[in-house]
Amino acid sequence: MKLFLMMLILIAGNAYADLDLAPGERDGQVQVLDGDQFVAWDSIQEQWLLPEDFWRSFAERKRGRIWPSSTDFPPYAEVNEHDTFLYQHESGPCLMYFFHKRWRRANDVWRWSPAFNAYGGCANVFD
Repeated sequence: MKLFLMMLILIAGNAYADLDLAPGERDGQVQVLDGDQFVAWDSIQEQWLLPEDFWRSFAERKRGRIWPSSTDFPPYAEVNEHDTFLYQHESGPCLMYFFHKRWRRANDVWRWSPAFNAYGGCANVFD
């Protein structure tokens, strides 16, 4: 029982680790500007970027293919591990990342800020 409680505390602590970070300490860390708009920290460029610019920068430095942005997913037979794709959902864009044989939201793989899951079409990408 003690082991279970300790594991639960560790997991919960890691989930909120970003709350203790100073701005600009972790790739994909988010700062909220006026209203709902936010910017994300790009640790390679060492600057705050708008979400879509952050995604573009991320995709350009990864090893997979960058598929053209579209409302339709690329043909499954042509996709490879680590490919990226900016899906254009009716409620906005969402960066997708091909990982373990299926498309996932890039944030689900890379665990940037949870704010990315509510940005653009990311909340509805699998509807």
